[in-house]
Formats: sequence, structure tokens, C-alpha cells
Amino acid sequence: MINSSMAEIVFQTIDRDREYLKKWLPFVQHTSKVEDTQAFIDSITRSSNKSDLIFTIWYNEEFAGLIGFKDTDWVNRKTELGYWLAEKMQGKGIITACVEKLVRFAFQKQKMNRIQIKVAEENLQSEKIPQKLGFVYEGTERQGEHHNTGYVNLKIYSKLKHEIAD
Repeated sequence: MINSSMAEIVFQTIDRDREYLKKWLPFVQHTSKVEDTQAFIDSITRSSNKSDLIFTIWYNEEFAGLIGFKDTDWVNRKTELGYWLAEKMQGKGIITACVEKLVRFAFQKQKMNRIQIKVAEENLQSEKIPQKLGFVYEGTERQGEHHNTGYVNLKIYSKLKHEIAD
């Protein structure tokens, strides 16, 4: 799991790949110094509600990105997965493998019933991940996220617990 000692490396990666990441990740425009990343990490690790777990991704001992749960609803046993990967780590199957592991974790350990992934309509690379892993396309959340260029539509994919093999 992410912790405060990782703020510098996470920020350096965001800063290095700023142009690449900002197209799909609204938080990049608000992350201008390491303290912004530290504040994000602190908001997760110091919260009394530990439901939104965020994990660092490492590939060949190098920081690659983040993945985690957001907007977890324990009453209804549902959550959303979000992720991002450094530009040079793209195309290696890293996120697909990580999503697959977290889906199993959420269904088996956290007893979730539903997991969703929202993908910006034009983000074809990211959209391949839920498609490859058997998530079902449910529809489009119109103007669901504000990016630096304006609002974008989000394609919603979901997977239900009974749809996976134990």
C-alpha cells in the first residue's frame, strides 16, 4: 500500500510524465509540487475510513504507477478501480495484471459484489483493460469528469462477483 515515504517518487513520475498523463488524469493539473502528492497520500493514509486502498505498482524494481479502490460503498458491496501508469511502462501488461489481482482481492477478501471501472471515452488504451478482463460495458456517464480541456464522457464497465471463477 502507498505510504507517505513514497510521495517524492510518485511526484517525480507525475512531473516527468506530466504531458502524457494530463490528457486523461484531471488531478495532474493540480499536482505542481511534491507537497500536493504528500497531501493526497496523507488524505488516504490518515483517514479514519480506510476503504479506499491505494497501492503502488513496481516493475523490475522501478516505480510504475498507482492503482486502487475509490468510492467504496460497504453497504452495497461495490467499489471502483482507478489506475495510472508511467508512460515508459505502457504496453507491458502491467495494469491488466494488477487489475486482475485487485478484482480477485475485492471479491474474495473484501466480499465485494460489484467492481466498476470508468474510462474516458477517447482513452482507447485504458478501455482495453476492462474489455480484456471480461467487464461488461454498461453505458456512458455523460460529461462525467472535468479535464483541462473541458468535460469528458466516461464509459462504465463492471464485473459482478458471480461472473468470476473462484
